[in-house]
Amino acid sequence: MSRKKGTRDKNDWRRFKTTKQRGEWVELLFMAAAALYGFRVLKPWGDSSEYDVAIDYHGRLIRIQVKGFSARKGNQGGYLCRLRHGMSGLERYRPTDLDFFALYILPAHAWYIIPSSTVLLPTPKFSLSVYPNGVPARCGQHSAEHDYEPYREAWSLLAKSRATLRTHRVRR
Repeated sequence: MSRKKGTRDKNDWRRFKTTKQRGEWVELLFMAAAALYGFRVLKPWGDSSEYDVAIDYHGRLIRIQVKGFSARKGNQGGYLCRLRHGMSGLERYRPTDLDFFALYILPAHAWYIIPSSTVLLPTPKFSLSVYPNGVPARCGQHSAEHDYEPYREAWSLLAKSRATLRTHRVRR
């Protein structure tokens, strides 16, 4: 079954030949969504910044690392989100590098807007798991420490100050 040229479906992300192309597309999706929420979006020139996108919110620069994921976490129903950078993919982000991670789960079309301090302090995490379709009962205990659902579509956090974000925890 073929589609008409110019139409879209929920699996458009599979069309990209490389992860680099897909990543650039996810950045565009983030910028469009942030603009719809009323944020002024800035894109650094080149690939040498520690973050992908910035937002100018009342004269304050908010640095955001945008990442797209589609890999399932085993048979647990969640998605594994790797928080690494560099050519080797082994480098951790530092809390001074950015203010937010914007994680996009491609198959679920879900954004997670997570303050970097939540996952980088006190010890930076290499990865985290999100469950946009809920945690299956077979997974057993799912601790509140690993529950990132409160950050799903949490666009309003982008308006908070860095000082507030360092101590802020979304109610779980």
